Amino acid sequence: MGNYFLGMKDGSRKIAWCTSVGPAELLRSFGFEVHFPENHGALLGTSRTAGELIPESTKIGYSDDMCSYLTADIGSYLKKQTPLSEHYGLPGPPKPDLIVYSTNQCREVQDWFTWFGRKLGVPVAGIHPPRHLDEVSPEVIQDVATQYKKLVPACEKASGHKFDIDKFRETLRLSKEATELWKKVLWTAKASPAPLSFFDGTIHMGPIVVLRGTQIAKDYYGGLLAELETNVKNGAGFLEKEQCRLYWDGMPIWGKLRSLSELFIQNKTAVVASTYCNSWVFDAFDEGNPFESSAQAYTEIFINRSEKAKQAKLVELVKDFNIDGIIFHDAKTCANNSNNRFGMPQRITETTGIPCLVIEGDLCDLRFYSEGQSMTKIETFIEQIESTKVPA
Repeated sequence: MGNYFLGMKDGSRKIAWCTSVGPAELLRSFGFEVHFPENHGALLGTSRTAGELIPESTKIGYSDDMCSYLTADIGSYLKKQTPLSEHYGLPGPPKPDLIVYSTNQCREVQDWFTWFGRKLGVPVAGIHPPRHLDEVSPEVIQDVATQYKKLVPACEKASGHKFDIDKFRETLRLSKEATELWKKVLWTAKASPAPLSFFDGTIHMGPIVVLRGTQIAKDYYGGLLAELETNVKNGAGFLEKEQCRLYWDGMPIWGKLRSLSELFIQNKTAVVASTYCNSWVFDAFDEGNPFESSAQAYTEIFINRSEKAKQAKLVELVKDFNIDGIIFHDAKTCANNSNNRFGMPQRITETTGIPCLVIEGDLCDLRFYSEGQSMTKIETFIEQIESTKVPA
């Protein structure tokens, strides 16, 4: 990750900004280095500097109950403060030559990226897939694929390179191979004891977010998978004995990863699967059909689906990972990735018999998170699950 950030200091390389679940493979095929502002937002959350920066965005009219990635990132720019300076000696994120977004996650990315486009005088191009889908139909795929193809002239102009279908196929092939390995990495946690937790996954997911379409990402997950499979074979888990297995739905609370991880470990509880880490598994990628398969992969993501489709996926994962309970994180500035607001926990319990707990917090803005209250709720939830389990 350090090499990734430092590599963007090279002034000879063209830079594109992209949403985290956006057309990175297409951009890389033009030779762009790709920066992901959402990744920078996560860094601001993890470093616990977001709280100092969000007020800068509210001063210029952004509500402080909207996406805290957006408000922290814009605040970082306005205040000229970033963890990239402390850790990598960089003045801030690299200035883009092109900004590209997809609203498959939310509308906020459009407003966020167009603000930077105006501020920096940089061209902005967007993809607008249909939202909240039960099924991703062929008609939807063709619609989104057509929008992808319309990005090509903007990419050619900003990069100075003509589109090369073979380079696009190659980056998509590498992305496909990396995402297959990433899925296998996550699926090692089906074993008990699990060799990695959700909290480990939020760190290891870095390359699949920012380095999709590169050999580096593929190599990283190949090595990680080999290590984890060895641990599974040897019965080595991050917990010696699991008393409880949980699923985490929604965003991480970036500024509290360590304390939450330690809380679960102290309670001999393994958080083995999550909606969030699975969001970078793209089964649909196909180098033989790059535009259509990209359109399908990036439109069928969990956050872009209907309640019906989300519920079916959660039920499937509960069974796959032998889950005892689900924690829903209600992120107060991310309604799009908080799946507890329309009765989902109750329906999951009715369907599977698995208990659910909702905790309130946020991805970056810790003003919405009560640590003492949340920890008490989590420990009580674990005790309730353990009290109902039949002794082995």
